[in-house]
Amino acid sequence: MLSAIACGTTPSASSSPEEEAEAAVALLMKGIENADGEILDNLAAEELIYGHSSGKVQNKAEFIAEITSRSPFVYKNIRLTQQTLKVVGQTAIVRHTFEAETVNGETLGNLKIGNVLIWQLQGGEWKLLARQAYR
Repeated sequence: MLSAIACGTTPSASSSPEEEAEAAVALLMKGIENADGEILDNLAAEELIYGHSSGKVQNKAEFIAEITSRSPFVYKNIRLTQQTLKVVGQTAIVRHTFEAETVNGETLGNLKIGNVLIWQLQGGEWKLLARQAYR
């Protein structure tokens, strides 16, 4: 299923919308952890609004550029906990705690934030429409 999403194809007809959305979330984390611009570009809606816990808001191009440049830091070992996912029509609402080890040059760090992700079915594929992080 993940490979289907990564390739931009529609997941198996036997998959539920919840399973497909959950797979999209997992693939997004893989794209962030690996700074993979192709995965991020395939998953992000053109209309993406990507909000950080600091208050900074980015569009699709800015979000992808920041992750792929590995600036201000590199994400390592991303772990999601307490995830909930609710599909309502063509929309999936995901909440979770995002934990990651980070590296900024020689400095190691830990990040723990809450996220709300809004996904929308576009052309039969889940696309990240909005993300808001919070402390």
